[in-house]
Amino acid sequence: MPRLILAATALLLTSLHLPALAAEGTGEAQFRSLYKELVETNTTLSTGSCTLAAERVAARLKAAGLAPSDLHLLVEPAHPKEGNLIAVYPGRNPQLKALLLLAHLDVVEAKREDWTRDPFVLVEENGNFYARGAKDDKALAAIYLDTLVRLASAHERPERTVKLALTCGEETSGAFNGAEWLMQSHRDLIDAAFALNEGAHSELDAQGRHVAVEIEVGQKVYQDYWLEVTNPGGHSSRPRRDNAIYQLAGALKRLEAFEFPAQFSDGSRAYFEGMAKIEAAQGNAQIAAAMSALLKDPPDARALALVSSSDPGWNTTLRTTCVATMMDAGHAVNALPQRARANVNCRIFPGGSIEAVRARLQRVVADPQVTVTARAQHGPALLPPPPPLGPAILGPIQQLAAEFWPGVPVLPILLTTATDAVFTNSGGIPTYGLDPVFVGPDLGNIHGLNEYVRVQSVLEGREFLFRLIKQYAAQ
Repeated sequence: MPRLILAATALLLTSLHLPALAAEGTGEAQFRSLYKELVETNTTLSTGSCTLAAERVAARLKAAGLAPSDLHLLVEPAHPKEGNLIAVYPGRNPQLKALLLLAHLDVVEAKREDWTRDPFVLVEENGNFYARGAKDDKALAAIYLDTLVRLASAHERPERTVKLALTCGEETSGAFNGAEWLMQSHRDLIDAAFALNEGAHSELDAQGRHVAVEIEVGQKVYQDYWLEVTNPGGHSSRPRRDNAIYQLAGALKRLEAFEFPAQFSDGSRAYFEGMAKIEAAQGNAQIAAAMSALLKDPPDARALALVSSSDPGWNTTLRTTCVATMMDAGHAVNALPQRARANVNCRIFPGGSIEAVRARLQRVVADPQVTVTARAQHGPALLPPPPPLGPAILGPIQQLAAEFWPGVPVLPILLTTATDAVFTNSGGIPTYGLDPVFVGPDLGNIHGLNEYVRVQSVLEGREFLFRLIKQYAAQ
């Protein structure tokens, strides 16, 4: 009897969490096969090949009925393994600009000896998928691919053309970046009215309950700076007062004590308005009141301090942040240091500039012998304002979220990390981060050991995005 009760309960929960599967749920086996092939194609920078992955998924799309002329495998000659795929699914109305679906094929490095399971074998256990890229970003890429396969297999033509860009190089700073290259060299192929991308994480709490569907509206600029001191040095038996290491240490202590002022975008303001309601519903009245107070003009200083200190994620949503991440100093154990330098990693609030932050850091270190220089850029020097979030974008998300997860709010957010949307947004394609594959507080260990994602989350996300993309393409 207990087993029968458990089975019935599991069936009931499944029907509650997957309201659209009965109506739309075809081709799950095909999706799982596509997802498995994509995950099990190693696309790390060191030993993998995005080009091979692009070739394999192009074959899937061709078999589903996409014309070879609408499949574009683009490889920069100097980077033969870092290929990109653009697939174009033509709509009925050529006057309408396309919808672009953007995802990256490459994944973070993973060492077999460190993982419990082979990171390049998709394993389903305990209600989860385990593998490198199971979440970041091959779940989303597979869902986008599956959507085109389903449309093509059904011979269904939407009003608006749907384009898919699968790129390489998102996960490795300083490596060849496919999204940037496509914007520079093949803009006509990916031009669109707007784009969907990774970025926002739909949230589960520690008990697995749905908390929020997030949509990214703008993101911070990633930028590294060198703080450096040089000195004639000398013999360590004859110390100098102007020791390069001490001077750098003093500069870093001043940086540690400094905090950039709070700022708000439309996305971050809407996020804190929504989070205040969530915190109040969870019984955290003090935090909820503080979030409401910091949205006043000017913001309440005590509320700002409380929210900033309560959660690192909230703090970085409120301001530009800069933190020391690496140091390099000295050349011999018996010599005074001739050089000392530290890397400071900054995440710059939208609308700020790399040069303005560099100048502020120079003032903060307050020592003319400590130079602050910007390292090689990972994006444009100045980001445009976040894209507008009107009812044409937000409305369908809210409508579907209410159907799939009743009572779960949709929260616009300012993304504090970095994605390839930095290139499309800067190039004039409004790009929104939306990933309705729910993850818990640990984000499924993305970039870490034993990356995983709930099977239920992937299947829900598949149906949600299939229906959302159809709605957008019908507009």
